[in-house]
Amino acid sequence: MTNILLDELDHRIIEAFSQDGRASNRQIAQELNITEGTVRTRIKRLQNRRLIHFTTVTSFRFNGSPNLVMLRIRADQSRLQELAASLASMAEIGCVVIMLGRYNLLAMGLFTSIERVDDLINLRILPLEGIKQIETSIAIHNVKYRSAIARITKGDKVEPDADVEEISAKTEE
Repeated sequence: MTNILLDELDHRIIEAFSQDGRASNRQIAQELNITEGTVRTRIKRLQNRRLIHFTTVTSFRFNGSPNLVMLRIRADQSRLQELAASLASMAEIGCVVIMLGRYNLLAMGLFTSIERVDDLINLRILPLEGIKQIETSIAIHNVKYRSAIARITKGDKVEPDADVEEISAKTEE
């Protein structure tokens, strides 16, 4: 893994965008008491090094009013990395987490019908070697959702450089 050091100013610029992804370079420059050119140069450098990227996160309602579905999966420990990669490659799945506890994988995605969830589980996930059990939960009301923590979108295919930790600045409409 390549060590890439960010200085305090880099962190402050990233934090400013994470608070308001629509902020202009001028606004950030004023807030941080630096020049607009400095902000622009730093952003370009961070983007070129693939440390940040900009994206728009829309409300769930813009995707045909889908339901957030969480799949808690119990899988063979020896196949965990392989299964996590298989799940992550599925366009319907927007988030895959390896966990400790009763279930060792959590997969989340947005679905417009229960039939699509059922098809994904029965036709594509259960046949994977090493899957033992799947428990499904469907969100009925989002009390709080911070896209900076876990961006879940339909067909999300962000693939950061494998040896660079990704830091994303986002906007939420």
